[in-house]
Amino acid sequence: MTVRTRIAPSPTGDPHVGTAYIALFNLCFARQHGGQFILRIEDTDQVRSTPESEQMILDSLRWLGLEWDEGPDVGGPHGPYQQSERGDIYAKYAQQLLDAGHAFKCYRTSEELDELRESRKEAGLHLALKPTDLALDAEEQSRREQESWPYVIRMNVPSEGVCVVSDMLRGTIEVDWAQVDAQILMKSDGMPTYHLANVVDDHLMGITHVLRGEEWINSAPKHQLLYEYFGWEMPQLCHMPLLRNPDKSKLSKRKNPTSINYYRRMGFLPQAVTNYLGRMGWSMPDEREKFSLSEMMAEFDIQRVSLGGPVFDLEKLTWLNGVYIREDLDDDALLQALREWAFNDAYVKQILPQVRPRVETLSQVVPLAGHFFSGLPTITKDDFDSVKLDNEELVKLLQFLVWRFEGVSAWHKEALLEEVKSLAEHFELKMKAFLAPVFIAITGSTSSTSVMDAMAILGSDVTRARLRHAIAVLGGVSKKQAKRFEKEYRDL
Repeated sequence: MTVRTRIAPSPTGDPHVGTAYIALFNLCFARQHGGQFILRIEDTDQVRSTPESEQMILDSLRWLGLEWDEGPDVGGPHGPYQQSERGDIYAKYAQQLLDAGHAFKCYRTSEELDELRESRKEAGLHLALKPTDLALDAEEQSRREQESWPYVIRMNVPSEGVCVVSDMLRGTIEVDWAQVDAQILMKSDGMPTYHLANVVDDHLMGITHVLRGEEWINSAPKHQLLYEYFGWEMPQLCHMPLLRNPDKSKLSKRKNPTSINYYRRMGFLPQAVTNYLGRMGWSMPDEREKFSLSEMMAEFDIQRVSLGGPVFDLEKLTWLNGVYIREDLDDDALLQALREWAFNDAYVKQILPQVRPRVETLSQVVPLAGHFFSGLPTITKDDFDSVKLDNEELVKLLQFLVWRFEGVSAWHKEALLEEVKSLAEHFELKMKAFLAPVFIAITGSTSSTSVMDAMAILGSDVTRARLRHAIAVLGGVSKKQAKRFEKEYRDL
């Protein structure tokens, strides 16, 4: 048997370090066994998936040195490797489940589903909806079918008993079937959910081992049941521990930069980031902290993975990156790294139009454009004294902007301007007044290049990181403020 592993990210935003972490361990496991590593794009969410995000995934993983044997850009015998191009395949297998009585068409409306869940909650029951909960009487079912109501395809699941799942790291996992709902397999738009597409693709692509985050443990019974329904052999499962913030909470962008692009833009070396991710819950036999990807592959053993919840510590990563710069880069290599990082033609040519109209000597360029080549600005609360807003309103403005920017799928000046204009209207501020604190947060100064152009050039991850940094400098958002802000934001 040839070992085949995969990574299957969703192209719905900036590429996440958690994706790189899982990809790294899948790659090392495959190479340890002389096997193959596959990249598959799970883009069934047609609203949030974007080509830009897909390309960023490919670029960021390749930047880290994580190469795949099959994928959307390199091809392979099991394509297509984008799920959005495999709709006919999923429809075929969904129909097979319907014909065998393993799935059913559900015509329930979202309002009816809410009512069902609320009634179960009030009764103190599990919120998981079973086929019997969702069933309509025969007459109503027939009426909705004849009137062509929208429907989803759901899988039949047991109502009682225990599902036993085998895990490579955790041994036997038991999940009460009462907690497992009648999972949607095909949405009303004809697109599959993760659960059906994942099982079908893993089977057709010959995946033998699935290494994924522990957040998928509760889905394992559904997947195991689908394999049984189809009569297929299930891959071996391995649920990796989740990356944690230093306070042990789940790694999130609100507490730690989570985008691979952020670390690339901030000047971290790819080999240092890959090395650090390799230390997340795993260690070399000799316990050394610094090692290359090839060394990790040579020494890799999945049984050395610890389930303790690895802490992603930015300070530790920064220290390790410094070790790489000092120990692995001579002057020529450092110069090359600088060129690849920011002093390359493509990046500098974006900046020059911003500085040329504003300088009279070349010596003025660096002070004016320094924010394009730096990390988080060195700012204090006093730097915002010129802004004619009280502290809470100022923090709220910046927080709202972070939230609005999180929803921007295609990062360009026009899209950012639209979001800024909308929020300026909400705060009843002229554009200049609204942008005044944003200017300080992004450039670290009250006078520099256009802040709108700066945000477009810096990118989504660095822009949002600088805005969050400014919020922290201003005292952050308290729990009481967060509740008020979130309510007001929802009502926008």
